[in-house]
Amino acid sequence: MPTSTSRSYDTVAERYATEIAGELTGKPLDRALLDTLAELAGDGPVLDIGCGPGHATSYLAARGARVTGLDLSPAMCGVARRTTALPFAAADMTRLPIRSSSVPALLCLYAVIHLDAGQRPLAYAEFARVLSPGGHALLSFHTSDPDAAPGDSRHLSTWWDHPVDLTFHFLDPTTETHSLTEAGLSLTAHLDRAPHPDTEHPSRRSYLLVRRGAV
Repeated sequence: MPTSTSRSYDTVAERYATEIAGELTGKPLDRALLDTLAELAGDGPVLDIGCGPGHATSYLAARGARVTGLDLSPAMCGVARRTTALPFAAADMTRLPIRSSSVPALLCLYAVIHLDAGQRPLAYAEFARVLSPGGHALLSFHTSDPDAAPGDSRHLSTWWDHPVDLTFHFLDPTTETHSLTEAGLSLTAHLDRAPHPDTEHPSRRSYLLVRRGAV
């Protein structure tokens, strides 16, 4: 993943954490999906990939998951460590520093949107590699908004008055499902939802729950 993405999130880490603090309180579908993932993980370790300041990481931990957060941005990891008692580390999702077949579940919320069409299959292959046989991954991404369709992208050069260099990709769930299948991850469930009025960017979102085949 480009270093510009890491630097950009380092720049806005403190503000980002403030803005999304407590957001899961108003997202019942998101909480239900996280509950499902925690149950599927059993007592095994869980990865939260692209964890940001660790709000979903903390939610999973509160549901009994033994979870570790990974994020490209060291500053995001620093915020997460300061505000939780959980382990966090800086890592690139296309080169995960995790042993193969070692985790029964992983989460990746709105992080693959910063990967282009050539990078996403690399990340999906890594997800399949680190999942144990029969393990599950839950991914989410933006699909469209009033000004963008699936396949479009948007570049951001300023965010909360900070200079950034970020590209956001709007993804087609059918295309991503095919790419995940090619990586060895079969679809278990697919949920689409509209944005929560007045509390989110006005984009439609998709959630994919996929499973690595048993060996």
